[in-house]
Amino acid sequence: MPDNTQCEDGTTGMASARKIIIDTDPGQDDAAAIMLAFGSPDELEVLGITTVAGNVPLSLTSRNARIVCELCSRTETKVFAGADAPIARKLVTAEHVHGKTGLDGPELSEPTMALQPGHAVDFIIETLRREPEGTVTLCTLGPLTNIGLAFQKAPDIVPRIRELVMMGGGFFEGGNITPAAEFNIYVDPEAADIVFRSGVRVVMMPLDVTHQLLTRKDRVKRMAEIGTAPAKAMVEMLEFFERFDIEKYGSDGGPLHDPTVVAYLLKPELFKGRDCNVEIEVQSELTVGMTVVDWWHVTERKRNAKVMRHVDADGFFDLLIERFARI
Repeated sequence: MPDNTQCEDGTTGMASARKIIIDTDPGQDDAAAIMLAFGSPDELEVLGITTVAGNVPLSLTSRNARIVCELCSRTETKVFAGADAPIARKLVTAEHVHGKTGLDGPELSEPTMALQPGHAVDFIIETLRREPEGTVTLCTLGPLTNIGLAFQKAPDIVPRIRELVMMGGGFFEGGNITPAAEFNIYVDPEAADIVFRSGVRVVMMPLDVTHQLLTRKDRVKRMAEIGTAPAKAMVEMLEFFERFDIEKYGSDGGPLHDPTVVAYLLKPELFKGRDCNVEIEVQSELTVGMTVVDWWHVTERKRNAKVMRHVDADGFFDLLIERFARI
């Protein structure tokens, strides 16, 4: 067990690892986020991975999460399948970005580890009720369907959550699936609305941050130099993933969205943002799924999220590469 001895400066020596549930729809960048968590066992204890339909349908996101666990030799990780469709809408997927499987790029074997019995939503509820209040962080990398359903089914869990750190939304950068909406929120705006109205502490990593984190050739080269099987697979995933983005954004490399969530837990000082009110548009045909961020505090609405806007990109990639080398 980690030793919580006091240092001379009054800080604790080794704090115990922070307990997290990763809710995800893998996706190459989701895989990178999971790998970052696996490379940081001293700081993060992954209680389980819950999968949701999003980038690709549920059967594939559940497959892909287990592939990443096996790739990183973390087969003891509990993986639970969750919602196969949004709360109130038809599923929209993103094979045009992630490829047919969601992890296109490397040659990957089918997973042999089993999914856990039971539904992801029940696992989330049971875990939050079992663990001490204020100790479990939810890390959401996809549409918020599982979380919205859990909050609807068991409102008592909301105050028990330490915080919910999410990749989703956009403001100054606009959207990436429609002009107004970022993909994760667009897929299930009703679920996002439940989460943002719930009172849970939200930290939001929008496109405004992730578009600053480009998988430039020099950064991918450093990852390739690690030389391990997980790093090699990640390089091949990123090379596939960025083809779409380079075409779209015309930049050297594409944005790496989801690892921002895990990086924030490891090194919050990499990010800068402010507390804002965020409302989710659920009715307008034109802007459905938009995260309406009151950045300038022009309303009296309650500030319900810490919205990040700036990131130290070099520091972020240094962290990613350092931790990938540990897997």
